[in-house]
Amino acid sequence: MTENRKTPKLRFKGFTDAWEQRKVGELLIERNEQSPMSIEYPLMAFIANEGVAPKGERYDRSSLVTDTENKLYKRTEFGDFIYSSNNLETGSIGLNKYGKACISPVYSIFQPTGIADSDFLGRRLARKDFINAMVKWRQGVIYGQWTIHESDFLKIEISVPSVKEQRKIGAYLDKLDNLITLHQRKLDRLKNIKKSMLDKMFPKDGEVVPEIRFKGFTDAWEQRKLGGLAEKIYGGGTPTTSSEAYWNGDIPWIQSSDIVEEKLFGVEARKHITQEGLNHSAAQLVPMNSIAIVTRVGVGKLAFMTYSYATSQDFLSLSQINVEPFFAIYACYKKLQSDLNAVQGTSIKGITKDELLSKAIMVPQYAEQQHIGIVFRSLDNLITLHQRKLDKLKNIKKSMLDNMFV
Repeated sequence: MTENRKTPKLRFKGFTDAWEQRKVGELLIERNEQSPMSIEYPLMAFIANEGVAPKGERYDRSSLVTDTENKLYKRTEFGDFIYSSNNLETGSIGLNKYGKACISPVYSIFQPTGIADSDFLGRRLARKDFINAMVKWRQGVIYGQWTIHESDFLKIEISVPSVKEQRKIGAYLDKLDNLITLHQRKLDRLKNIKKSMLDKMFPKDGEVVPEIRFKGFTDAWEQRKLGGLAEKIYGGGTPTTSSEAYWNGDIPWIQSSDIVEEKLFGVEARKHITQEGLNHSAAQLVPMNSIAIVTRVGVGKLAFMTYSYATSQDFLSLSQINVEPFFAIYACYKKLQSDLNAVQGTSIKGITKDELLSKAIMVPQYAEQQHIGIVFRSLDNLITLHQRKLDKLKNIKKSMLDNMFV
């Protein structure tokens, strides 16, 4: 029989005591204060996995309330817990990180007792093992609409350390969250800069010059067909999956799911085929420095391939590029994104070879192509760098959450 672990794998220096089992009802006490909404206590919404947040149009029902001055709502303060007995699977517990607010009286509001820290407890109650513990108290027969009465919620037991250690854990994870938020904002800002520059450094439909240009370039861009950017076009195919001799070879075989939207470089092939598989299928070996474009499932995704590869039948590849290669990938990306945005809301199952290759692409002189290619490649390198930092921070947080709790 395995003994239940009473201490976490990772702890801050100076903390050695075993964690104690406590009922949620020992850690939280109900706050049942009611008042009309006011400037000090504005009416807010409780949103699954977000907690207290401003009411959006989706949640705003104020137009249905006839006596707004006298209608009573429940008051909540920063650090309170909002509990809904419904929607167990979609998030029935939320932490108020907004501050003074009023919310619907259908929710229960709790404040931490003297032996609980709200930051620590908010993370502890969001853990999968706690949700699983809640499930055994569920009522109802429809999945996703299970309910747990407040009294049963308060009976659930969890392991907690001293309030001093709780605060240390909560503060550390808060700092980590702030770092993640900071890097996410930087990443989003870079992506927005890239989007704006794509709009302004390529001519709009019907125009022959872009809104923004590098100094010294004044000539009109010329129109070419997308297929005219390459000397050779390759298709793809799938070797018979039942033949082991065709798979797990040395030739990278790209499928649509390998291409990530907006990520134009750094494709990693998850499958490889053999030379025999290549010879006995419609797959073709495409030279390095080609552009792979998805034409079926995931239409519009594309990537610049820095190694030789083969693809499924969901691709066309442009090879032996006759314009500056980095300019070519961004010009194709801009064109495909513009066309997809123009038909947004409709279902696009694919694009034919003729439709793709006949798309109009505006092309400047080679020196200007080089400048444009360098700018966007540099931007993408920065975006990749910040994405890696963000992913690393998220992995650190996941590891901390796995190892700092019992």
